[in-house]
Amino acid sequence: MAVVVFAALTAMGAKLAVPLPGTAVPFTLQVFAVLLSGIALGPRLGASSQLLYLGAGIAGLPVFMAGGGLAYLLGPTGGYLLAFPVAAAIAGWVAGRSRGVLPMIAGAVLGVAFIHLAGMSWLAALGAGSVTFRVGVLSFLPGDVLKIALAVLIGGRLRARLRGALG
Repeated sequence: MAVVVFAALTAMGAKLAVPLPGTAVPFTLQVFAVLLSGIALGPRLGASSQLLYLGAGIAGLPVFMAGGGLAYLLGPTGGYLLAFPVAAAIAGWVAGRSRGVLPMIAGAVLGVAFIHLAGMSWLAALGAGSVTFRVGVLSFLPGDVLKIALAVLIGGRLRARLRGALG
């Protein structure tokens, strides 16, 4: 049930999109949901929630920002989207290594870094070339700091509650 809830949360985050000047990739709350799923559910279930999200989108459900379907992953956001399961697993694995807020912050930062690396790589493959870092990363950093902070604050509390419920 938790996997489905976090997949749905990611879909809702996709619909809260704000266009950024100079880039085809909008600011959304998907990354927040990805990080939160990893921190709260752990690496296996966090990644599973993101695989479910991607699967729903590939199947044609309108869970991505502007719709669904396999072709959507071939556009400018494809690299970011395909990174979601791995980023959730990274965030969950690092956050779960020990107690405290620092592992959660480190996991969230590494998860975001992986998303940006995959997104930049995809944009470069599409021909964005020299503007990839500016367009694919720098535009998003202020929002990512906020997403990381919220994911850590909320994720730590959810993790404690869910671990009791999920065993």
